[in-house]
Amino acid sequence: MATSDRLTSSKPSTTRLGAYAVLASASVIGCVSLLAFFLLFLGVGSLHLVNLELAETAKLVWNAFLCVAFFVQHSGMIRRSYRRWSARFIPSHFHGASYTIASGVVLLVLVVFWQESADTLASCQGIVRWLVRSVYLLSITGFVWGILALGSFDTFGLRPILNHLRGIDSPPVPFTVRGPYRWVRHPLYLFCLLMIWSFPDLTADRLLFNAMWTAWIIVGTMLEERDLVAAFGEAYRDYQSKVPMLIPYRLRLMQ
Repeated sequence: MATSDRLTSSKPSTTRLGAYAVLASASVIGCVSLLAFFLLFLGVGSLHLVNLELAETAKLVWNAFLCVAFFVQHSGMIRRSYRRWSARFIPSHFHGASYTIASGVVLLVLVVFWQESADTLASCQGIVRWLVRSVYLLSITGFVWGILALGSFDTFGLRPILNHLRGIDSPPVPFTVRGPYRWVRHPLYLFCLLMIWSFPDLTADRLLFNAMWTAWIIVGTMLEERDLVAAFGEAYRDYQSKVPMLIPYRLRLMQ
């Protein structure tokens, strides 16, 4: 009887330890992968960590495979259909953190195993190079601004787990329009595109990366629009009618 009681009472502790392990993993992997991608890969270029000694064409094929692997994982796991399916195996409050862990791992694989081409197609020099680098730095600032403007944005999906541990329900995510969201509906994607295209040296692999990621971001934005309409209804449709999706061609303050 005493042994049974001890086993029963140990289950909540084990569950909490597992939750804290997921929290720590999502935080570390999320931070490391974002820093490696945005500050190193997009800012510095290929890190040359692993040389697979491939031919030039094989390098492009391999890099394309890395991109597609990330696109499938990232876009697939964020869809509502995947969430409904995964809810049969993973508690819903773990979805955001598990998504962060999976995305971070795949993104790190891309950064580590990316193969740089020896063919340089174009290179900015002099003041143009500095201007391009300035666009990159300003885009990072804008990206952070966009995240802060969301206010309640849970970058790594940690809040549902923390609320579950505290025994409280996660409140619905509010629809807010602040900061850069007054001029463009998806400023984070816009700033990401600017970072992608503001690298001063255009090699064959970099052109492939830029083209594939630009296409994926545009398609992903359109798919996300459908989810946002489903989530916020008429309020988001009204927002769509007033604010451009990616290009801020109507710079006016929203009331």
